[in-house]
Amino acid sequence: MVLDVAGGTGDIAFRLRDKMAGSFIRPPVPPKIIVTDINPSMLQVGQDRAEKHAASNHMLVHAPKLEWRVGDAENLDWIPNESVDLYTIAFGIRNVTHVDAVLREAFRVLRPGGRFMCLEFSRVRAPLLSSLYEAYSFNVIPALGAAVSGDRASYQYLVESIRKFPDQELFADMIADAGFSGVDYTDFTFGVCSVHTGYKLVDGKK
Repeated sequence: MVLDVAGGTGDIAFRLRDKMAGSFIRPPVPPKIIVTDINPSMLQVGQDRAEKHAASNHMLVHAPKLEWRVGDAENLDWIPNESVDLYTIAFGIRNVTHVDAVLREAFRVLRPGGRFMCLEFSRVRAPLLSSLYEAYSFNVIPALGAAVSGDRASYQYLVESIRKFPDQELFADMIADAGFSGVDYTDFTFGVCSVHTGYKLVDGKK
């Protein structure tokens, strides 16, 4: 089973589903992807998109089943212990109140050998690029938000939340502290965002 947390619009779930549907390996029972989000409106967007996609894509007969459920990343008590093979969260963990609680829940629900994957905004490494990126973030992005949507505050929050989120090394340490092994990360676009990964091992084995 795959659990996509804070994935209401379905972007990650759709990519995982389509990749599995195109696989040459056909398991007797197609795997299940549960999409959970604390915002019901976002989940409705994902469900509407899923229905439109299914109507136009006959390959989905072999695809994993998608389930949609309102849920809090900090408390997934409706997910049994050690029942998830892959846990994904994209651009969501930055917005929670207690990052450590989310990581503990991810570790709890994963099976031994299960994988944690998190895509999140991060820190640009090169000093010059970092200065330019920060100036762009705090001066241009909120202004664009105000001009396009009339909502400067939301875009201001976006850039401030990115600055407050732990950098790559500190976040990797937090993942390891939650119990994960083999913790690693890959930077994209000079560190504008990163993918962090880790495994739940038992006695050093997947």
